[in-house]
Amino acid sequence: MSKLPLRKTSSVVTLSGVIAFSWLFTGGLPSFSNLTHRVEQEPQAILVLGGSPSREKFAARFALNHPNLPIFVSSGSPEEYAKYVFDQAGVPRNRIHLDYRAVDTVTNFTTMVDALRDRNVTDVYLITSDFHMPRAEVIGNIVLGSRGIKIHPISIPSSREDEAPVKSLRDGFRSVVWLFTGSPLNGSTHNR
Repeated sequence: MSKLPLRKTSSVVTLSGVIAFSWLFTGGLPSFSNLTHRVEQEPQAILVLGGSPSREKFAARFALNHPNLPIFVSSGSPEEYAKYVFDQAGVPRNRIHLDYRAVDTVTNFTTMVDALRDRNVTDVYLITSDFHMPRAEVIGNIVLGSRGIKIHPISIPSSREDEAPVKSLRDGFRSVVWLFTGSPLNGSTHNR
């Protein structure tokens, strides 16, 4: 009995799905920079994922304990409110970098990764809500890890239930597609 060869597109989709699935259950594949022994480093930046004003409020307080780190907020609260939150906490505006290109969690990372890499960031504090952190870690390890950037998760407590694992699987797959194509496929704007 002869086997039918997989179509090229099916092969890429299948391979991407296998990689994303294994990423979820093995803690991720190492990035090339992590293949050699690496000394644990302190983060050189703070990355805040938008989706809730509580994230900027927490990040502003957190930033006071890390006064030399730049703060990147990806598609957070409207600009005037975000600036107000950081002003109220006493965080200088020159530390804050607001970016509104992302439309979902995957693009939170894909739109920020090059800005972080261009600043020679190798380690970043990742701030998001506790229910959102598992998915953010999957995506962050794929996208940021592809540029040799390690994440240090800082979860904000919330009263929301954890997200369904299928969201992590879906967005892990989209992140792997981004690695190969530069585009994460279309995501939902309600994907935060």
